[in-house]
Amino acid sequence: MYIATYTASANIAVVKYWGKRNEELILPYNNSLSFTMDDNLQTITTVMFSEKFSQDELWLNGKKMDLQKGKKSHVLPVDLLRKKADIDLPVRIVSKNCFPTGAGFASSASGVAALVCATSKALNLTLSGKELSMLARQGSGSASRSVYGGFVEWLKGDLEDGTDSFAQQIAPHDHWPELRNVIAVVETEEKKVSSRHGMKTTTLTSALYEKRLQYLEGVIPKMKEAVLQKDFATFAELTMRESNSMHASMLDTWPPIMYLSDGSREVIYMVEDLNAELGKTVAGYTFDAGPNAHIYTTEEYESVIKERLEKIAHVKNIEVCKVGQGPQQISDEAQFLIDPQNGEPRL
Repeated sequence: MYIATYTASANIAVVKYWGKRNEELILPYNNSLSFTMDDNLQTITTVMFSEKFSQDELWLNGKKMDLQKGKKSHVLPVDLLRKKADIDLPVRIVSKNCFPTGAGFASSASGVAALVCATSKALNLTLSGKELSMLARQGSGSASRSVYGGFVEWLKGDLEDGTDSFAQQIAPHDHWPELRNVIAVVETEEKKVSSRHGMKTTTLTSALYEKRLQYLEGVIPKMKEAVLQKDFATFAELTMRESNSMHASMLDTWPPIMYLSDGSREVIYMVEDLNAELGKTVAGYTFDAGPNAHIYTTEEYESVIKERLEKIAHVKNIEVCKVGQGPQQISDEAQFLIDPQNGEPRL
């Protein structure tokens, strides 16, 4: 039976990728570093191949998507895997995010990672993490990191064919068990400027972008060392400065891209005030391409940060994530999003 179900989680980068040297293969201009989150930021995906189906279908969060518009690139890895398995059967994909889509939560990362793992399993392929990462990259760049748990680096590579651009695990999920990501949700609507469009515009128009790439070359080794040594103060400062650097280049883009909102800035001020009040760095914010804040801290200060966030009017919801294990196979057919017997979506 050509069917499998996987879960995968979003990853939240502390050194972010923003800009591609190759749009088609999704090859970045810089290396990036991230933590894969636990199942609070999870996508579940079932993939089924069958001669019963008349054409490829993608169902996302209960809605049938038009594969001729927008989402086709996200299912490109399925075509690549189908060719690798030498199978020419239509596919049905049913996927559900357990968190807001398109609001800066890296939902494409978890979705494509789950898709690649489920498709590989359904087609009875045995692929390495490197191979899965390269396939996921071609659906969504940050998905290359979500095929692993723990602390992950995505190598930009130098080759034109992309064969040296893949992710690798730097530290497992239990390396830093005290680490927390306290998420402050200030907006749940889909962002006005997509990441793909934003990246392209920034690389073409921002005068600060080249300076950012130079800056990151020095940041990456320092960040890796801070994480491996569990040096939170250094880690948090590097994380905040890196996030500010990316959003500065976005603001320098023409026309300017402004993902951060008034609520985002309130969270930044809260983190700065808390660190100053305690006389040490206990929290570090970072923002992906969206207004919602990811505040890295340790278990000791989790409750303090939640209390401070609850006092901010713009904060609509608070989630707390630990570092996650990475993609997991679901073997219980009752949890599949497609009925294995008749191939119908379970919406």
